[in-house]
Amino acid sequence: MSAAQGITCEGRTVLLTGAGAGLGRAMAIALAAAGAEVVCAVRRPETGAEVVKEIAAAGGRASWVECDIKVWEHVERAVHATVERSGKLDVMIHNATSTLSAEQKTLEKLDDAFWEEIVSTNLRAAFWCARAAYPHLTVTRGSLILLTSGAGIEGASVLPEYGATKAAVRALVKSLAQEWGPDGINVNCLAPAGLTTAYQRVFDQDPKWADHIRASVPLGRVGDPMSDIAPTIVFLASRAARFITGQTLVATGGRTLLL
Repeated sequence: MSAAQGITCEGRTVLLTGAGAGLGRAMAIALAAAGAEVVCAVRRPETGAEVVKEIAAAGGRASWVECDIKVWEHVERAVHATVERSGKLDVMIHNATSTLSAEQKTLEKLDDAFWEEIVSTNLRAAFWCARAAYPHLTVTRGSLILLTSGAGIEGASVLPEYGATKAAVRALVKSLAQEWGPDGINVNCLAPAGLTTAYQRVFDQDPKWADHIRASVPLGRVGDPMSDIAPTIVFLASRAARFITGQTLVATGGRTLLL
């Protein structure tokens, strides 16, 4: 493991949702390598235990807490567990999303259950993470980081529900940045285009889609979770980003050019 060059999260306590796999796993490992104490909020305990073991083997500090982000009591419990273990919370990151997020559906094919699944994981959980973390972030003058995407910036013809919720997350960030600024809390978005578990599943099913995605990226590839995406979350979680708020950091290899 190696931290982003020149950036440290030493002394910071970070609660990260969706830390058991994909981008979340890479973020957890990178944050710990940068010196943070990382609490991995995961739906499946076995994934949390595996990531924590990996971090510990490299000399980092981490623990896990079981958390279904679609349940308010779970989110609240994860925040409380973090503060009980570490004595504080410096950074709250909502990264978790539904496994259905990459499933392509036009509007006429969306049913209420699918819509509710995406809204609850992407948007409602972001609101709950913010609400649960706020009292503790005021104490540390910490950071809230929410994950958005290119679909939330430019829209997506076959992911209307995903694009809508991710755009709403950006609006929530801009609003909270203004509301929480006087409390010394900075609030930002990260819009990554990394090889997530969901992306990999789509690519495996349709290699032509993978070629299409790569062709649309000026840098010619989908971001590697560890080397391309994780360093950006380390930066946003560090004190180096303390004067940045209400912004979306876009790490898409140039695929998303409209802000």
